[in-house]
Amino acid sequence: MIEALFNQPDYLAAKKNLDAAVLRQDAIASNIANLETPGYKRVDLAPSFQKELERASSAADPQAIAGLKPTLAVDTAAPSVSPDGNTVNLEKELMQMNQNALTHSYETELVSNMLARMRLAITGHA
Repeated sequence: MIEALFNQPDYLAAKKNLDAAVLRQDAIASNIANLETPGYKRVDLAPSFQKELERASSAADPQAIAGLKPTLAVDTAAPSVSPDGNTVNLEKELMQMNQNALTHSYETELVSNMLARMRLAITGHA
């Protein structure tokens, strides 16, 4: 019975977005750490993950959502910003970091509110 509460599509999608935000933060940290590494190629969350999550969420398919796993991929669209072939742009990475922090805060709030509603329904106390 309790398992069904944690298999709701909205809850699973919010958790997957949290997982993706954590992975993206790791990618941003790696990109910044390799800012001056010759030939380093910028990495980011694989674009296919977001598309697959949107498709599974719109279909409200808990199994499809639960089966998704965010992964990193080389950002092939990132232009070389230095003569040595490095594709990391510090300003863009810092903007991505701020945007990712907002996404993480938003998804954390969603999951927390869902859990608080479950707690209220179970105990009758906020």
